[in-house]
Amino acid sequence: MEMTRKAVPDFTKRINFMKKNLTILSLLALSLTSAFAQTEEKADTAWKHEYRATPEKTHALIHTKLEASFDIPNSQLKGNVWLTLKPHFYPSNTLVLDAKGMEIGYVGIQKGANRTKLDFTYDGLLLNIKLDKVYKNNEPYTVYIQYLAKPSEFKSKGSNAITDARGMYFINPKGVEKNKPTQIWTQGETEATSVWVPIIDKTNQKTTQEFYLTVPAKWVTLSNGKLMSQKPNTNGTRTDYWKMDQPHSPYLFFVGAGDFAVVKDSWRGKEVNYYVDKEYASVAKKIFGLTPEMMTFFSKITGVDYPWVKYSQITGHDYVSGAMENTTATLHSDAAHQDARELVDGNNWEGTIAHELFHQWFGDYVTTESWSNLTLNESFANYSEYLWDEYKYGKDRADATHYSAMQGYLGSGSEKKDLVRFYYSDKEDMFDAVSYNKGGRILHMLRNYIGDSAFFKSLNLYLTTNKYKTAEAHQLRLAFEEVTGKDLNWFFNQWYFGAGHPTLDITYSYDDASKKAMVVVKQTQKDKLFQLPVAIDIYNGSNKIRHQVWVKNAVDTFSFDAAVKPDLINFDGDKILLGVKKENKTLEEYIHQYKYAGLYLDRREAIDFVAKKQDDAKAVAFMKEALNDKYSGLRSFALTKLDLKKAAVIEATVESIAKKDPSRITRSRAVEILGNLKKPAYKALFTSLLNDSSYTLSAAALTALEKIDATAALAEAKRLSKQPMKGNLVEAIATALIKSGDESSFDEIIESYSKMGVTQAKFNLTSSLANFLGIIKNTEKVKRGVDEIVQFRNAIPEQFGVTPVIDSFLKTVIGKKETAKKSGEDVTALQEQIDYIKSKLKS
Repeated sequence: MEMTRKAVPDFTKRINFMKKNLTILSLLALSLTSAFAQTEEKADTAWKHEYRATPEKTHALIHTKLEASFDIPNSQLKGNVWLTLKPHFYPSNTLVLDAKGMEIGYVGIQKGANRTKLDFTYDGLLLNIKLDKVYKNNEPYTVYIQYLAKPSEFKSKGSNAITDARGMYFINPKGVEKNKPTQIWTQGETEATSVWVPIIDKTNQKTTQEFYLTVPAKWVTLSNGKLMSQKPNTNGTRTDYWKMDQPHSPYLFFVGAGDFAVVKDSWRGKEVNYYVDKEYASVAKKIFGLTPEMMTFFSKITGVDYPWVKYSQITGHDYVSGAMENTTATLHSDAAHQDARELVDGNNWEGTIAHELFHQWFGDYVTTESWSNLTLNESFANYSEYLWDEYKYGKDRADATHYSAMQGYLGSGSEKKDLVRFYYSDKEDMFDAVSYNKGGRILHMLRNYIGDSAFFKSLNLYLTTNKYKTAEAHQLRLAFEEVTGKDLNWFFNQWYFGAGHPTLDITYSYDDASKKAMVVVKQTQKDKLFQLPVAIDIYNGSNKIRHQVWVKNAVDTFSFDAAVKPDLINFDGDKILLGVKKENKTLEEYIHQYKYAGLYLDRREAIDFVAKKQDDAKAVAFMKEALNDKYSGLRSFALTKLDLKKAAVIEATVESIAKKDPSRITRSRAVEILGNLKKPAYKALFTSLLNDSSYTLSAAALTALEKIDATAALAEAKRLSKQPMKGNLVEAIATALIKSGDESSFDEIIESYSKMGVTQAKFNLTSSLANFLGIIKNTEKVKRGVDEIVQFRNAIPEQFGVTPVIDSFLKTVIGKKETAKKSGEDVTALQEQIDYIKSKLKS
């Protein structure tokens, strides 16, 4: 699963971290980080003594047959389910099923065409069934249950990654929300499938399935497996029959239905489909179209061809996470929807698409046997984003992904959490920066240690040995050991069954008398020492000599022969270590590192250090070179570090980037910098970029123009507001209109705000909108603006800690209205506005 990032994730995608967007708000990302860090402090500490064992298997699921029809306005499912099971080992005459918040109408044993009623008890969560006899483990039996599921009435607890756990979601079921379609979709992870179908809702169960779904005839459906038939009914509905012949876990069950456009693709003769809102049908292949190539790539590196009968992806409105890897039927947040102009800047959902697809191997084909072992699902999916970027776009792009994910973990306050965790407050707590980001970085280190060939052969052995089964981390270790011939207990004990990361203080020196280069490495973290196989590279000019060493002690000293003082000693030459390091390199050494070591992180470290020295002419010359880096991400990074007050000689270079850099994102950064100079000479440039096909570049140009000619910027904002717009451009236009203080612009502003997703840009705009509402006199407009802000606030999970921040914006509006009352304005209208705002506050 991808956290609302990229989970991890940022505030939206994969929170992509995410489960599953570590891309929404930087503030929310910070709140998420804080939530991760504080989880243990807020929880009852009794959980620290409760070992989370793999669920005991008393019965084994074999097959699930479901007939489901939907009462859409009332958000209910009317179901008939036949579960075929057998005792796992010991004979049994009782069966306990997970069934949350249902009305159970009938339970019986099904034998051929005959059905016999069974006694049962039900407490709203567990359905305890007395079977008709004692069954042995070689005796399958089928239980029939007639029931009514009421998921919208079930009160559930979500998590940082999955913000709600009702299992089945009816979106706009009464059709009262304009501009939002009516849809049904399900979210089973962790144990929410049992809100809409009685089941043994545990990861260590595997079952085949048949689903008969009755929906309005104009709708399309999606479920696991293959669509076998469609039968029109006389009442304006249609029944679709989906069949899944390969076993998978109940949390991966999926039902999706609505008035979607279905854009067809294929991979080696298998169906590949993209279910999107109809307005995005024309760009669906631009969003999802790399899927077949990803399937080929992942099949190649794992040595296991995509193992399922088809692969479909569907977008759901109001989704409670980033994306979810339901077997053969991945569900994405509607944040995946991007129009053609957004895609000019690149597909910001591509990493999530790769993440969820890789789950079809790691998570669906082989599944974690317990949430304690979630790393077997999520760490691999997280690392797939690196693997895909490396293959498709090159090592710089992949290493940038690696660095970002590592920072997500390091900033999460998760130093005390093991990767494989047998003690936790709630299973939902496993979906964090450790299971995702840290786990992915650990795989990266393991790959570097054993080599690519052994790494991918080990993955193949793990997958083929455990196919259609569940596994724990030890089985992964055994696969790596069998392939490599190495005892890897030290690695798994340290990284999988241990917590934390190294914090290293590294000093370099050279003894001219003994002709020795010295590297002293101190581990300064508390509680444990790490064993770290590390490459140390010694440079003289472009010549590099590599030394492989092991860091094991609190202080390790390494000495190397060197005829002359090295130009650079580079610890962790492959830049793969997960940890924090402090080094005593000089300006000259960092410049040498940038030029000759050359990896993404080598260059980023150099830019970061040298940017602090822009009083030095050598640093300024270096920054000019960095602005021409081969990788656009580092050109952008260098721009963010540039101080034109100290490096005025580089202004012409920045102007050149703004005009013609291949990356519009990088051009946007350059425009922002030039805008901050407030020079009228750049007005023509900014004006020329307002109509660029990139929303991001157009937005940067409008914001820059406002700083030198507010009147012209307002006129352009009004013109642009009449055109389709998304992304940063919405924020830039609305900001310009708000600054004007012109109440006649309210409709354009509020429409723009309303159409924005749950994004950083919308959060940035909320404070400005609140200030604007403070000066608006029309009560109905004030109420509508407040309603939009409240709707945005309520769409953000409370655990992100943003609710009081947005409420503080609303309280600012109250303060302005109170001040206006004192000045003798329309007291009655103002008091009505104040009372209305107060009624909407949560904090």
